[in-house]
Amino acid sequence: MRGLALLALTIYSLPGFAWGPEGHRLVARTAQEMLTQAAAERVQATLAPGETIASMASWADEIRKTRKETETWHFIDIPIDSAGLDLQRDCPPAGCVLSKIAEFRKRWRDPAVPAAERREALLFLVHFVGDMHEPLHCSNNQDRGGNDVTVEFAGKSMNLHRLWDSALLERMPPEQELYSQITGAIDTEDKTEWSRGTVEDWAGESFAAARQVVYGDLPVDRRIGEAYEREADPVIERQLEKAAVRLALILNEMP
Repeated sequence: MRGLALLALTIYSLPGFAWGPEGHRLVARTAQEMLTQAAAERVQATLAPGETIASMASWADEIRKTRKETETWHFIDIPIDSAGLDLQRDCPPAGCVLSKIAEFRKRWRDPAVPAAERREALLFLVHFVGDMHEPLHCSNNQDRGGNDVTVEFAGKSMNLHRLWDSALLERMPPEQELYSQITGAIDTEDKTEWSRGTVEDWAGESFAAARQVVYGDLPVDRRIGEAYEREADPVIERQLEKAAVRLALILNEMP
């Protein structure tokens, strides 16, 4: 798994990628455990034979080169120096992660939508709920989601987005251990609290994390040390946990 995570550092360094394959799998795997039986059956009936939401969690990233229209769907640019989300200002006509979650949420729930379109809606939904919980996907510091900010971490030069989508996660416990850690950490109170609010409210939490930690704790010399890592790791883990709870909440909705 560590080898896969290192590979993700290379692949997922383009503008807009979030978490990398490991992070998206963790969100989907954890959400799967919280599905009702009815929802789990609907999900499996929607997917192709042999597919799971975890195995297909990065599908939306894999198709981006051939479906250019989807590129802006993975994020929303909320200015770091603003008071917060303004959909009219921050979400372009081509769509953003919030407008597309709303769109695919409706398609997924509509039994009248053709099966192939419902499958795509499900796969986009699984991915975009994960995306919007990566702080750099709900913030804009005029740096292409951190891609234009060079940092040094663990003896390597990389951009800030790469740091948050894969590099920090790669130094956390291996995927299976982290999965057990995440599922064990989510209690009933967490589920209740994180299920409140709207998708816009959830984006506001990611925005706050970007402002307070991603950029707020960023060293002036851009050398990422243990102090920054100690602040960032709990944010990453908590955002993955929230994403899983909220994905399960959405998938558990009855048509």
